[in-house]
Amino acid sequence: MTLHDTEPSQSDDAARAGWLYYVAGLTQDQIARELGVSRQRAQRLVSRAMAEGLIHVRIEHPIAACLELEQALSDRFGLIRARVSPGLGPGADAVRAIAPAAAQELERFLAMPDPLVIALGTGRALRGMVDAMTTMDAPQHSLVSMIGNIAPDGSASFFDVIMRIADKVRAPHYPMPMPVISSTLEEFAAFTALAPIARVRDLAARADVIFVGVGQMGDDAPLLADGFITRAELSALQARGAVGEVAGWVYDASGAYLETPGSTRNGGVPILPRMARPAIGVAAGPSKVAAIRAALGAGILNGIVTDESTARAILAQR
Repeated sequence: MTLHDTEPSQSDDAARAGWLYYVAGLTQDQIARELGVSRQRAQRLVSRAMAEGLIHVRIEHPIAACLELEQALSDRFGLIRARVSPGLGPGADAVRAIAPAAAQELERFLAMPDPLVIALGTGRALRGMVDAMTTMDAPQHSLVSMIGNIAPDGSASFFDVIMRIADKVRAPHYPMPMPVISSTLEEFAAFTALAPIARVRDLAARADVIFVGVGQMGDDAPLLADGFITRAELSALQARGAVGEVAGWVYDASGAYLETPGSTRNGGVPILPRMARPAIGVAAGPSKVAAIRAALGAGILNGIVTDESTARAILAQR
């Protein structure tokens, strides 16, 4: 949704009420409980958001609390970009909260006239981001996958986003046709020796901008749930201190990768820490806090799109 600025001190509540009503789908009674106001005031806030022309397609009003969290994250971790979306309340799907803001961030780069190579990871958050994008023409840019797109059973990875985004922006795109994680080192070597795959991997390594999801490494880690690693492999990684992964590369609480390029079966291209190029994570939710915190602290990511509660939890960790 699009929200145009009025006086911030008077419009923050209207902006938040508009977000909760039109994005989160809450009723006015639920909005009243969430904001700690009467139902009548909640109704007036939603009406005001409409009457003052605040709501069009996206809410862009800089809600003061979110701006403060963005600044705090940037100061703490030296980020080049931080976007914090209003939360949708306890138990809500965090992807719904952050997808519009992530889409805006990607659209900002796609609107640039000079050619860019934009690398993309996979996952629910990235898919939500692409689904929230508007259709646009960006033939000057190249889109490349950061990670393989073949699942263990040989099917296409469900959360791969390259083809979906290519339909929306009509830009040249380069999927990575190899397993997310190969069965053996020999299989990995065979795939990466193929010239077309080598060219795609080189393009991803040279990307000007990166957007990735952030996976957690708890007992329900996405790598396990999607069948890319076994329970025994997950347990072994947890024993070594694994807290998160980006593009399939697992790291510990200090942000140190647990594998090296010479010992991995992971088809993803690693993000080198503290690079000058934007490397933006798109992630939110209580289970992701430790993973996001480690990636930001180590400089694997120098940008983040998240929600209020996640941002507060990250900042609460020392």
